[in-house]
Amino acid sequence: MDDRVRIFDTTLRDGEQSPGCSMNIDEKIRVARQLAALQVDTIEAGFPIASPGDFEAVREVARKIEGPVICGLARAVEKDIDRAWEAVRDAKRARIHTFIATSDLHLQFKLKMSRDAVLERAAWAVAHAKRYTEDVEFSAEDAARSDVDFLCRVVEGAIGSGATTVNIPDTVGYAIPEEFGRLIATLRERVPNIDQAVISVHCHNDLGLAVANSLAAVCHGARQVECTVNGLGERAGNASLEEVVMAIRTRRNLFGLTTNVRTEKIYQSSRLVSDITGMVVQANKAVVGANAFAHESGIHQDGFLKKQETYEIMTPESIGLSKSKLVLGKHSGRHAFRARLGEMGYHLSEEETNRAFERFKTLADAKKEIFDEDIVALIADEVYRIPDIFELEGVEAHSVTGQSPRARVRMRVDGQTLENESTGDGPVDAVYSAIKQITGSESPLVGYFVKGITGGTDAQGEVTTRVQEGDQIFIGQGADTDIIVASARAYVNALNKLEHWKINRSRIKD
Repeated sequence: MDDRVRIFDTTLRDGEQSPGCSMNIDEKIRVARQLAALQVDTIEAGFPIASPGDFEAVREVARKIEGPVICGLARAVEKDIDRAWEAVRDAKRARIHTFIATSDLHLQFKLKMSRDAVLERAAWAVAHAKRYTEDVEFSAEDAARSDVDFLCRVVEGAIGSGATTVNIPDTVGYAIPEEFGRLIATLRERVPNIDQAVISVHCHNDLGLAVANSLAAVCHGARQVECTVNGLGERAGNASLEEVVMAIRTRRNLFGLTTNVRTEKIYQSSRLVSDITGMVVQANKAVVGANAFAHESGIHQDGFLKKQETYEIMTPESIGLSKSKLVLGKHSGRHAFRARLGEMGYHLSEEETNRAFERFKTLADAKKEIFDEDIVALIADEVYRIPDIFELEGVEAHSVTGQSPRARVRMRVDGQTLENESTGDGPVDAVYSAIKQITGSESPLVGYFVKGITGGTDAQGEVTTRVQEGDQIFIGQGADTDIIVASARAYVNALNKLEHWKINRSRIKD
């Protein structure tokens, strides 16, 4: 049996289905490029039939991204499959992924179909997709709760119709590792043509077992794992790509398996997805959390200093973090700053470096020491942001006990510098009120989140905002040692994204 586990990344499809995590086309392309650099085997770029925007995003990923297989999802419905092919057909390596539920619960209440009808529809869907491409994947939705005999028949029929990958999802995170591993073993034993396809698994994390179930399946013969960066996905999320990959790498003595993933790109990938979606990675998250390679206990520190392996089972370098940190401060020059960016995996143009350096020098004047986390936030805030339609030039806020807080904001809009003074329930509310009046925005603010990037009273604050327009959510981010300024940056960033969306929508209509 093959000793390589294929990594099928569905961050752009299932991951984006997390509430509040929708991405525009440019953001999807950025994530797809990073996934290609990470060397995942397959990128599921979206669900083309879901909306015109999703179709365009999948088609652009298919046209622009090379390396991984580009996949589009489709129900076992003719128009879905046709639309999926239309979206991925320009990819150098294209896949259609079609699915239908197989559990009696789904058959009775959702599909209202008999087992024989589902069996026939699954085989037909694969055969129809096969007319377009040799690479066809079939998924038996809710497989973990399906009758095993019926599941075996469906899988056999799908392979007989040409499926080259058969996916066994734990759609609602119901399975326990031992039983899920046994299910994969049963399929290998009882499906006569199972050797003609790769067995895949797609596990959800409702009981916190998505990674454990995926690894149990791998131990019993699955050779593709469907996962997402940071474990994003419906409800409690999917199996986390970084956890699956690093478990296989770290415990190679147990699994005897490998992946193609360039693990040193993991941290950068995690941060990019977090920045774009606004979904903050919890500090104690395995592999990529802020505390994953941090030691505070005196006993742990003593052991670590004597021998790193006493308290670390993998190295920070293996996921793209630097073990030794270059301490940066206000006396550091451009050369040291550029070198540190290179060590962290950032390769910026001269213009981007100059912009980031100017922000760095301003920040260094306000802080005694600049940490890696400060630089990551600075790059995300200054370099990886869309061109400004609204440009923040200055913020002044006052708050006195017993008086209404007030703020003055200066912005550049359409080449003109505009100022406005307003009051609010607090200094941030006053700033946002002034920004609203300058920009003329009536879109409600539906989310405001603050976190400290590093410790200490001089730490940068990172603010994430969510602005709503109809059923669209636009995420803005800003960072600064002054939380009021960070808040203003985040709000203006979200409004800029909203304005770009309005412009692109009007162009499409025209």
